[in-house]
Amino acid sequence: MICFDEKWRRTGPEEQNGPPGLTLAPLHSRVNGWSWPLHSFQVVTLGLFTYLAIVGFGIYIPLLPHGWKYAAYAVIGLLFIYHLINHLVAVTIDPADQNVLDKKNYNKPMPIFDRSTCKHVIQNQRCYLCEVEVGPKVKHCSACNKCIADFDHHCNWLNNCVGSKNYWFFFNAVASAVLGLFLLILVVLYVFIQYFVDPAELRTSPQFERVGGNDTWLVFLPVAPAETTAVAVMSVAALTLVLGLISLLLLGHLLLFHLYLLGKRLSTYEYMTRHRPRSNTVSQETNVVGTLEGSSRMEPLQDIRPITAVLRTMSGTASFHREGLIYEAFPERFHNMRARSPTTRALGVNFTPFAACEIDAQCRDKRRQNNGTT
Repeated sequence: MICFDEKWRRTGPEEQNGPPGLTLAPLHSRVNGWSWPLHSFQVVTLGLFTYLAIVGFGIYIPLLPHGWKYAAYAVIGLLFIYHLINHLVAVTIDPADQNVLDKKNYNKPMPIFDRSTCKHVIQNQRCYLCEVEVGPKVKHCSACNKCIADFDHHCNWLNNCVGSKNYWFFFNAVASAVLGLFLLILVVLYVFIQYFVDPAELRTSPQFERVGGNDTWLVFLPVAPAETTAVAVMSVAALTLVLGLISLLLLGHLLLFHLYLLGKRLSTYEYMTRHRPRSNTVSQETNVVGTLEGSSRMEPLQDIRPITAVLRTMSGTASFHREGLIYEAFPERFHNMRARSPTTRALGVNFTPFAACEIDAQCRDKRRQNNGTT
């Protein structure tokens, strides 16, 4: 169950086409993983489990030698049953926060979130959609459209959110799936290799005594034996090995990831938010945009060229140096116009709009003119 991919960890209503500021989500909150519609990944998971159970217990375990056959039935059978129980419980549990459950009416449509009124769905530990007070680790899931207790992630393979109420069922389902798959792959691999080494070792069941020819094989032993060909048995074995190995790699990676999270005392959501790439917000400015009384925009100043100069501030002017650019401000030139660019805000400089001086001589000339000197 690959449940930690970032695009599946939705924790707020997704923006869709609609009025500006409004965020749309499912009309009604989902109760659990059985709420309609079922996710395609959920169907794939249940279908793969059914396939592996049928081919494992119906075709390949019955072909093992007597001593190993019953051990495989017991161990792999218990793991498959244990996995199925935990999987179904994780899907069926409603992971919503207790305050939501106490107040929730799933037949009542949810309100539409208006970002123009409130920036976040949850602020000051209050959800403005569920209209309840929530805990510090509660998140509002956009897919389920409700607040999840100690939110970990939304799992499309379960078609349900994973939180404090069903996390351990989810974890046990993953762990039992990894171990069960590993043992089943060993069984299928043994049958596949033994067929080319010594196929007689695979035909020890009494039903094979009534079968004529070594090219005829029996499946679904011992309850409902059915004849098939060796090519069909080996083809299904190859397919099962491919599906099993892919599933084992993915589930094994997921299990190791959650073991790491448990060791660090982190949830999936906390881990992803801590390791989320941060965009570089440093801008390279080559012009200045001012405001007239807080609203009017000024034209960008021209002829700002790199020069090598030192920072200095003199009477009637203000200048600063950043990344090889020197700017000189002339308050009288732009009377009553106040401007403060993002660059000057970052440097803590606040002065009137300015023009650029290309060389120090030009700076001195302009200063003399402003001071009324020659």
